[in-house]
Amino acid sequence: MAFKNNKIDNVGGGITADLIHVDSPLSPFYDPSLTRFQRVTDSLRHSLLRHRSIRSNDLKSSSLTSPAPEASLAPVSGYYLMKIQLGNPPIDLLGIADTGSDLTWTQCAPCSDCYKQKTPIFDPKKSKTYDTVSCKSQECQSLRYEHPSCDNATDGCHYELTYAGGSYTSGDLATETLTFDQNLSFPKVAFGCGHHNYGDNLGTSSGIVGLGGGPVSIIRQLKKYYSIDAKISYCLPPPNSNVSSKINFGSNAVVSGPKVMSTPLVKREHDTFHYVTFDGISIGNNKLSFKSKKTVTVEEGNMFIDTGSTYTFLSDQFYFKFLFALEKALNGTPTANPEGGFEVCYEKPVNGKFNSPTITSHFRGGVDLVLSPEGIFVEANKGVVCLAILPSYSTDLLVFGNSQMINYLIGIDLENQKVDFLPTNDCTNPN
Repeated sequence: MAFKNNKIDNVGGGITADLIHVDSPLSPFYDPSLTRFQRVTDSLRHSLLRHRSIRSNDLKSSSLTSPAPEASLAPVSGYYLMKIQLGNPPIDLLGIADTGSDLTWTQCAPCSDCYKQKTPIFDPKKSKTYDTVSCKSQECQSLRYEHPSCDNATDGCHYELTYAGGSYTSGDLATETLTFDQNLSFPKVAFGCGHHNYGDNLGTSSGIVGLGGGPVSIIRQLKKYYSIDAKISYCLPPPNSNVSSKINFGSNAVVSGPKVMSTPLVKREHDTFHYVTFDGISIGNNKLSFKSKKTVTVEEGNMFIDTGSTYTFLSDQFYFKFLFALEKALNGTPTANPEGGFEVCYEKPVNGKFNSPTITSHFRGGVDLVLSPEGIFVEANKGVVCLAILPSYSTDLLVFGNSQMINYLIGIDLENQKVDFLPTNDCTNPN
């Protein structure tokens, strides 16, 4: 693929990559020995760890902690994998697609402190296009939350980062050739080459694919260096489906049609997160308007879109208001989940069908998202269904998780500062 003045020649700026849920039978990480209940428990654990870590760091910076040496790696569920290739010759990477992260990173040889990953660890010495980044470079200077430091002997830029959920990586900031589905290759894309990593909530993935709004995210780098529009779109199929889907960049990421709903993106201090304004939620025809504790009106940009979290988190005050209304509308028998973790659970009827009222999430701009029943109540144990919306215990951290994004084509458009939603029943052909 040819480049002219750092612009793509003959593809119109459109890029596509594979996207698949880690728990899908099509996933290379699928573990048939796990029951569907174990997967739900693992995804809950993953979301809670992630949420607690972000909340404790107040969305501003990461407080670094040393990784546990040779820590065991528990199975983790609940996220979507994105397939890309790195290096020349290229090797496959299967990283977690994360709209709540900027830096794309993978484990690199030599790797003295690493977790076990499914794919081979990237070896910089085997690539013709690998290059370390100088401390004085623009890439190094643009690091904000990755705690950059300098090797005075080599002038190499180092990073250290504790990710949401406790995952840790440190290593060299480097540039490398990044390749997508259509054999589109982009040289000199900055990424983290991690030599010391810990990933109790990363499963056996290759690392993280950063899809945030900060300067080192893939979205921003493709825009800055290759004039690819700063847009992505994706459609998330249910976790257990035999369907993979695509994540699109640039001109391929345009979401269009008469049923498209749009809500503004809101700029806040932390530019990694894609903030939107959550207005409330409806249970059937009963609409509950959201009001923050701090203000009489809705705070702008009070929720962020997070593909890395399985579940949605609401502020505790509003959550329990929602819960009270939901329990009045339900005809179910409350019970406890033997595994714990979920706030609200019900007995599953003997006929196997748990009937929930229609749940609609409301966002600024008249966006009304009817949430998929699969994303509202999950069967957490045999005969037990649990509410997949959780209390945040922080009015500053509302999260729209991937379970509630199911069966929508979602476009995050940094060019026009908006998020588009298009309902679909087919993630293989959403438009």
